[in-house]
Amino acid sequence: MGAGAEPSLFTRIIRGEIPCQRVFENERLIAFLDINPLAEGHTLVVPKQQAERFEQLSEDVAAEIGRRLGEIARRVLRATGAADYNLLQNNGAAAGQVVPHVHFHIIPRRASDGLGYRWPAKPASPDALARLAEKIAAGE
Repeated sequence: MGAGAEPSLFTRIIRGEIPCQRVFENERLIAFLDINPLAEGHTLVVPKQQAERFEQLSEDVAAEIGRRLGEIARRVLRATGAADYNLLQNNGAAAGQVVPHVHFHIIPRRASDGLGYRWPAKPASPDALARLAEKIAAGE
């Protein structure tokens, strides 16, 4: 948390100021059930480091998330009996982020759950893709 930054809702949960149903915790992460789940077992995986966006996390915390997401997802699937899941993470309001603290959603899915999923992909020209790839690779 930066100097003068207010604790996020998730920081308050991490501190024990707000109750949650924990399913995993270690020195860098906590995972708990979402209180407004999209599906049974909808779990939030939250770093204890308060950062609004993923790229603001320390490398160690980001790596720990990568190490633990699969393990936590397997536990959620076993407990719910679901075979599939979405793993979602939003950065910024335009991307759908509501709580300004990095968090990943593990959402168990079933064919008949009615949740749906929109991904309106559009074709891009090979030249435009090549130009953009060059800029990204160069760090521009």
